[in-house]
Amino acid sequence: MRPDLPTGTVTFLFTDIEGSTLLLRRLGPELYAEALAAHRQTLRDAVAAEGGVEIDTQGDAFFVAFPTAGGAAVAARSGQLALTPGPITVRMGLHTGTATAAAEGYVGIDVHRGARVAALAHGGQVIVSATTAALLEDEPLRDLGLHRLKGFDAPARLFQLGVADFPPLRTAGAVDLPTPATRFLGRERELFEATSSSPSLTRSRSRISDIASRRT
Repeated sequence: MRPDLPTGTVTFLFTDIEGSTLLLRRLGPELYAEALAAHRQTLRDAVAAEGGVEIDTQGDAFFVAFPTAGGAAVAARSGQLALTPGPITVRMGLHTGTATAAAEGYVGIDVHRGARVAALAHGGQVIVSATTAALLEDEPLRDLGLHRLKGFDAPARLFQLGVADFPPLRTAGAVDLPTPATRFLGRERELFEATSSSPSLTRSRSRISDIASRRT
């Protein structure tokens, strides 16, 4: 077992680049490689700032574990903010549960659930499971209603971190209509100021902006 893995109740963050194949074709291999590297550094900076542990990286996807749901939420929001200039947009999912620590990471149903939650999101969006949402009392959350997750029988209530508008989730499995936005107890200004002042994230945003300006 890796000694750096959080134990007990853990919040998992899954990320994936939206439309990576189309983006590769549009940018070309060299610019895409630069954008991919900048995206990875941006997310690693955001994760490290909140005590997250990188479990796995495959292609354009990250699997990260955090000891607290609050830290995972801040890292997700910080990473999305730093990636905002583009050209890469990332879908993210957060789920809190327990899992068995293995030689190189985690195994368990909660790992699979977290990955399924992330798969429903759009680029720039962070989807949160109900167990994680219950631990984020001070975060702005939007109730997205009940949705079916691939491989799970029971529908799951999902939330969006933040109140931005996105299209319906990437599934036809909605069980009921989304309810109005809830808990606008936002810390957007605080989080924006905190992430904007982070030297590592500021450098990441500069790199990403430069790549975005060169794609045309």
